[in-house]
Amino acid sequence: MTAAYQTIVEELRQSFPQPVSDRVHDAYFVFSFLRALDQVDALKSLTPLLGKPETLDYAAARESRVDQDPRTLEAVTKDLVEHLSGMFIFGHPRAQINVVPAPTIVSIIGGMLPSIYNPNLVSDESSRKVALAEVEVIAMASNLLGYDAAEAGGVFTFGGTGTTLYGVKLGLEKACPDSFRLGVREPAYILCSERAHYAALSVAGWLGIGTDQVIQIPTTAENELRPCLLESHLRQILHDGGKIAAIIATMGTTDAFGLDDLQAIREIRDRLVDEFALDYVPHIHADAVIGWAWGVFNDYDLHANPLGFRHRTVRALAGTKRRIQHLALADSIGIDFHKTGFTPYVSSLVLIKNAHDLKLISRSQETTPYLFQSGQYHPGKYTLETTRSGGGPMAALANLRLFGKDGLRSLLGHLVEMAEVLREQLEGHAATTVLNGGNFGPVTLFRVYPEGVDTFSIPQRERTDPSYRDRLLEYNAYNRRIFELIQQDALQGHGVVISLTDCYRETDYGEPIVALKSYILSPFSQEKYVAAVLESIWDARAKIAAEQKK
Repeated sequence: MTAAYQTIVEELRQSFPQPVSDRVHDAYFVFSFLRALDQVDALKSLTPLLGKPETLDYAAARESRVDQDPRTLEAVTKDLVEHLSGMFIFGHPRAQINVVPAPTIVSIIGGMLPSIYNPNLVSDESSRKVALAEVEVIAMASNLLGYDAAEAGGVFTFGGTGTTLYGVKLGLEKACPDSFRLGVREPAYILCSERAHYAALSVAGWLGIGTDQVIQIPTTAENELRPCLLESHLRQILHDGGKIAAIIATMGTTDAFGLDDLQAIREIRDRLVDEFALDYVPHIHADAVIGWAWGVFNDYDLHANPLGFRHRTVRALAGTKRRIQHLALADSIGIDFHKTGFTPYVSSLVLIKNAHDLKLISRSQETTPYLFQSGQYHPGKYTLETTRSGGGPMAALANLRLFGKDGLRSLLGHLVEMAEVLREQLEGHAATTVLNGGNFGPVTLFRVYPEGVDTFSIPQRERTDPSYRDRLLEYNAYNRRIFELIQQDALQGHGVVISLTDCYRETDYGEPIVALKSYILSPFSQEKYVAAVLESIWDARAKIAAEQKK
């Protein structure tokens, strides 16, 4: 007599890929994917949403419980697809939200294949040739950004914050030797731009450095760290006997695509090492999770311009290249392929200029007697994570192979070109002003004003004149309302989806400046969708004017 559990196990076997090829079941496996994709495809429309707008019911979600009996694969698939309803389609040309790209088909395949067979990048014992994918991408990225691929190292990790964490941890070990074993025993500091990602604060807290030890350096109007102020703070710390855990250079800020002057930062660091006769070299980490991709223009002839970009686009690309070309001056670089590399989440690489630095955070074989018994590649000896998916490296490798330099150049150039078209149109209207005109990426920050406002003088006075505080706050509220109205229309399938930042930067008198944000990352962007941004703005302004008349 067959036991009940044996019947259940026999049924559940059909829910797993078969370990030995079975043509009927293999077809069922493929068909299950196709059915799910068909169901997702049915959610698409002309709107930048899957399905319809959904109200998120967290109270009901908290009532979820595990069923007593198994459910069918088809029923579970249907439920999973329903969880995508209401999602923004980030690849839609009318979706201009933050820095979330559409992944390519080949990168989706690259991320999916490892999920079938579960390679673990802790070691090539458990990942085999998928480990080669990680090494290949490290070599390709090193060469692209100016590192010596023979000497460089790196590791894929859990996101942009993870790349910063690795960079700062290496710097902490250099400044405060043996912290890995004994803990942080003396004050150490992280210095970064005031516009740097908050990951710097997260890392300081998680590493035990302390968020109060993060010194945020004021920036220029172009959202670049002020090197002279960085030097002043470094001098003070070193004069007082403090240690520099890391200097973080932001190479493409999240809001404005600001690019720090890495060359100046490196010169300051090297000069102070000599002047103070330091017994360590403070670590410079380049947070280039967004800006890294522009490295494809390092060897592109902008004067000859063989790809035929518009003059305004060439100027924008040149403005970015002047900073990105110096990435190799950093000791480590953070790269997010799931941002400007068009892969699925998560595909983040921390690139290390000198692979020997990884010995600073390596564990001995004695601590892991159950691992590393064979093979040649054992990153688990120095990674924070024991379990690392092969999806990130495989997706990154897929796109680097797919695009080549000219493919990625063309995509980035197109996105920048669309952003420049938007800026040109915004600058051509009296009611709008571009805030990050000196930054040359695909993101545009702007403010909208009511009728009759002198946008030639008001933005400057808002930033610098304390007597304009009330007016600033009034226009902050006005821009929030513009965003709300545009968002409402977008959720109904009209207009565009854009973002809002509550603090593009602070005024000279300490108030946040609210800004609307268009982040163009869809390869399907065209000028007609850029014009739709302006149409959405005018519709929102008209609605506000009507509200105020009531």
